[in-house]
Amino acid sequence: MNFSSNTVFIKVKDHSVSKENFELLLDEELQLLKTTPQPGLEKLPSYYESDDYISHTDGKRSLFEKVYHVIKRKAIRDKVKLINSFQSEKGALLDIGAGTGDFLLEAQNQGWRAIGIEPSEKAKGIAIGKGIQFAATLEQLEKESFDVITMWHVLEHVPDLENQIATLKRLLKPTGTIIIAVPNYKSYDANYYGEFWAAYDVPRHLWHFSKTSIEKLFGHQNIQLVKIKPMLFDSFYVSLLSEKYKNGKMNFLKGFWIGLRSNLAAKQNFEYSSHIYILKNRKN
Repeated sequence: MNFSSNTVFIKVKDHSVSKENFELLLDEELQLLKTTPQPGLEKLPSYYESDDYISHTDGKRSLFEKVYHVIKRKAIRDKVKLINSFQSEKGALLDIGAGTGDFLLEAQNQGWRAIGIEPSEKAKGIAIGKGIQFAATLEQLEKESFDVITMWHVLEHVPDLENQIATLKRLLKPTGTIIIAVPNYKSYDANYYGEFWAAYDVPRHLWHFSKTSIEKLFGHQNIQLVKIKPMLFDSFYVSLLSEKYKNGKMNFLKGFWIGLRSNLAAKQNFEYSSHIYILKNRKN
């Protein structure tokens, strides 16, 4: 990856925890953005210390959280349905960044042998209470042992991106499938909100992807991008949070309108707020 030109794409602020400022540098060849400075591994966990970090809780305190969890339940069923459509035989499934385990629970109920990786002890504890099994590290898992590996809005959090993709290659069976979901900084809502776009989420999001960056980064490991699907609800969720960051409060009507406009614009250029990337292993 080449960020040596120091091309600053945008300057953004951590709106949810530290209020610190960061720059996003552009790798023009990969069309990939890098958060800089990137926090050291010892400091990074402190940026997740917020009750509002919704993927690490089952909380339903506010109307926003209640709506989030209703949409989340449908999204989980859709995710398992998607996996089933690309992998005919239900085998071993690894979910990296499993959160509170609801996706793995649904996969288990549909016949998958499921295991998770999750750095948050709080989230992992909730998931274990639901009967989810976890591995301590990716390194302890056997080579070519998984039919499907999923990372739902997780790849953007990984400090060593190239090593992570190489590890996915090592763990995936020769006929296996990787499913990655990440925000898309080329979407309408990203352009509209600019520095207030909630999906930049610095410095928790260390990387910011485009369709080009996913295809090229995985292509380096001989993993082929075979399909891209939109995450239609993400534009609404992200726009609501962006309204809060921009104006100090959630404006449901405005957030819904911008989310809708983003999805309508993406019908023309296929630049949705978030994408699901389906990638298939290829023999070296």
